[in-house]
Amino acid sequence: MVKIAFNTPTAVQKEEARQDVEALVSRTVRAQILTGKELRVTTQEKESSSGRCMLTLLGLSFILAGLIVGGACIYKYFMPKSTLYRGEMCFFDSEDPINSLQGGEPYFLPVTEEADIREDDNIAIIDVPVPSFSDSDPAAIIHDFEKGMTAYLDLLLGNCYLMPLNTSIVMPPKNLVELFGKLASGKYLPHTYVVREDLVAVEEIRDVSNLGIFIYQLCNNRKSFRLRRRDLLLGFNKRAIDKCWKIRHFPNEFIVETKICQE
Repeated sequence: MVKIAFNTPTAVQKEEARQDVEALVSRTVRAQILTGKELRVTTQEKESSSGRCMLTLLGLSFILAGLIVGGACIYKYFMPKSTLYRGEMCFFDSEDPINSLQGGEPYFLPVTEEADIREDDNIAIIDVPVPSFSDSDPAAIIHDFEKGMTAYLDLLLGNCYLMPLNTSIVMPPKNLVELFGKLASGKYLPHTYVVREDLVAVEEIRDVSNLGIFIYQLCNNRKSFRLRRRDLLLGFNKRAIDKCWKIRHFPNEFIVETKICQE
């Protein structure tokens, strides 16, 4: 006897429900896996982007710091570290024919100058304009205490004349500042006397690059000559001198008249 079995509707429904659940679980798992991958990719992209931003900001910070430091150095180097002073003194010239007349009032000659005094560099740069009432030449003068040199640039001739710095008649920059302060305040009577230097140009200097940056800037590409005191030259022939000129300025509480002679 053969038994024939038939699936009941309930069994079929259970089988279909089981298949639906398995399909739903499979889709959910796949979705979770895909979502995890997307999250990992997004996280990696965010981390990479954050790293690039940090490197960019760090690079910009270094560049900005370099610009600030470089700008400060350039400012410190190129901007003047000095104060420009202007003053005037008058001196009695006993060799002036007017003052040689007896019974007359003494005639004082004025000397005006501008001084760029740089205490940090231990230097004084003096500009003597064209004098109004004397026979001296306009000049630019440098007294370099670091190099121990004095340079005269005669603005009429265009030549430079160099000699060792005479510290017995040239005040250090700090004292010059005090002197100009007295002149500006009127606390110092600017009637004084004159000290004379008699110098001779003895040889031409071909290279001034070793005399310091300030003298180099003043005398480069100009004819430059070394000066010697006339009284120190043995066998000096006065007849060999063709021309002489004077430069007057006050590097002290008195006037210095520098007479320069050249063949």
